[in-house]
Amino acid sequence: MTANERRAPWRAPDELDAGRRALYDAIVGGDRGRDAAFALTDAEGRLEGPFDAMLLAPESGAAVQELGAALRYRTSLSGREREIAILAVAHAHRSDFEVWAHERVARRSGLSEAELADLRVGRAAGTFGAEEAQVHAVVASLVATRDLDDATFRAGEAALGTARLAELVTLVGYYEMLALSLRVWRVPLPETPDV
Repeated sequence: MTANERRAPWRAPDELDAGRRALYDAIVGGDRGRDAAFALTDAEGRLEGPFDAMLLAPESGAAVQELGAALRYRTSLSGREREIAILAVAHAHRSDFEVWAHERVARRSGLSEAELADLRVGRAAGTFGAEEAQVHAVVASLVATRDLDDATFRAGEAALGTARLAELVTLVGYYEMLALSLRVWRVPLPETPDV
């Protein structure tokens, strides 16, 4: 995809109205900006990835941004568990931006190249711990069937507990929403993806 295929305006910070600028500042000045494994903006300050699409409707975009920040920085899922889940969703939906971004985050969270290769083909790595393998099993079921059968639900709840399972289900829904937004608005990979 090229930049001119975008369906939404790609605005520099000085082109944003007050509501969009407040959302922009929350994204780049929040946890994501402090912990970025990849650049959130291009050289002109324009937001990359799903963050740019959030500016289209700033009130709902602010809620989406806050949910994403909560799921990334304030859940009881470990960094590895979270990235296993995100990448499983991203690969299932062929969400190039999320794969690109979260492979970078996953490496920082300790996932190996071999583990990333297994995730690319939809497989849980043999090196995953028991809870990590259960995270992958739950996500695989959710993206394939849109549900958890009784056995998968019980195994997920036993391994993760109710709260972590609830966080995981919410995380899957959130990243599926981002995959849809990225696809609909034709958001490309960054022009200089090696950050």
